[in-house]
Amino acid sequence: MVKKLKQMADKKAASPAGLFDSALAGTVKESAQQIWLAGLGAFSKAQEEGGKVFEALVKEGTSLQRKTQAVAEEKIGEMTSKMSNMAGDVSAKAGQQWDKLESIFEERTSKALNKLGVPSSKDVEALIARIDELSAQVAKLSKAAPASTGDKPAARKAAAKPAAKAAAAVNGAAKPATKRASARKPA
Repeated sequence: MVKKLKQMADKKAASPAGLFDSALAGTVKESAQQIWLAGLGAFSKAQEEGGKVFEALVKEGTSLQRKTQAVAEEKIGEMTSKMSNMAGDVSAKAGQQWDKLESIFEERTSKALNKLGVPSSKDVEALIARIDELSAQVAKLSKAAPASTGDKPAARKAAAKPAAKAAAAVNGAAKPATKRASARKPA
């Protein structure tokens, strides 16, 4: 097409002006006709191939959507994992702070009760252990005393004295707590 126009331009320079205009108009008309026909051919091809192209585009879109969903689900999984890890860390830190607060509270409560004269659980356990020890000694003495003394009243009195001392010791160990308790009561 371009070659024809070039040839026509060369002829114009060599030929008279009137002849060139009619030849040029014919060439332009012929070129326009060919462009029109090419457009109709493309439209016809597009109609024929349109359905196939549409289906191909739908398949490609579906594939792209699947890939996008997979990537999105992966990212959501990663973010969920990160958030659950962060939540675990926060709850662990909160638990540590709670434990610290609880130990401070227990310590201060223990000090306050001690100042008021209330025996601690350790004090009570020590007292129970002492009572058990003294009870065992009294039981030994009471078993040993009748067998060795026979039925003499003087011997029984002698055996009873250590038992009485042991009972007094038990009562004496309990008295300080009793005195503290009575000191707390308003007069």
